[in-house]
Amino acid sequence: MIDGELLIGSVVTLASPEVAEILAEAGCDWLFIDGEHSPLGPRDIQAVLQAAEPKCAGVVRVSSSEEEPIKKALDVGAAGIIVPQVNTAEQARNVVKYSKYGPLGNRGVGLARAHRYGLGFLRYLEKANEETAVILQAESAEAVENIEAITDVEGVDAILIGPWDLSASFGKTGQLDDPEVLEAIGKVEEVCRKKEIRLGIFGTNADAVRPYIERGFTLIAAGVDVNFVVNGACNILSDLRP
Repeated sequence: MIDGELLIGSVVTLASPEVAEILAEAGCDWLFIDGEHSPLGPRDIQAVLQAAEPKCAGVVRVSSSEEEPIKKALDVGAAGIIVPQVNTAEQARNVVKYSKYGPLGNRGVGLARAHRYGLGFLRYLEKANEETAVILQAESAEAVENIEAITDVEGVDAILIGPWDLSASFGKTGQLDDPEVLEAIGKVEEVCRKKEIRLGIFGTNADAVRPYIERGFTLIAAGVDVNFVVNGACNILSDLRP
């Protein structure tokens, strides 16, 4: 899914296949399935992926850069992973190692939904290293400082900026327009463009991400499922109550 075209999606935090299906039917190109900050477990994630496909690719933000959550997300059929808080080149190398089969990595071999429960085993092994997206989040001052080395790691497909955590790492939580935060985003953007690595960003609404689309960011996560429900409910209630 990382070949240069603009992909617009939303964040999924609810263990509801119906929500994922609605977002896919509404026209999302991809879903950012949040296994870090939500209570979603592997079975929930698998159900969300099944509901969204084939219209919409599901990419799972895993809980950490450790091997187990990466392996489980890929085995249930994620089109790729988003790994939070990758702050060093060593972490990036480990992520790639856990995500790729040999000789590129040492991902464990099992039978699961990704392999069509064995029916598509050989085809999956043949194509997985090429087709599985490895997306790292740059969301700390340390990651920005090390972005050159992180993006030098072979197998990294894209960098997705997490502006909220990034602002917090500078002691300016939520101040997304602060000059220091914008400078950090600009540094990541400059390095990724130089190395032809895809850029992504999350925003809570269209206005937050539109400037980055205009700058050529191609992996866009706009809005969160719970916010769609909250905003819709609050709007209709405020319209009906005096």
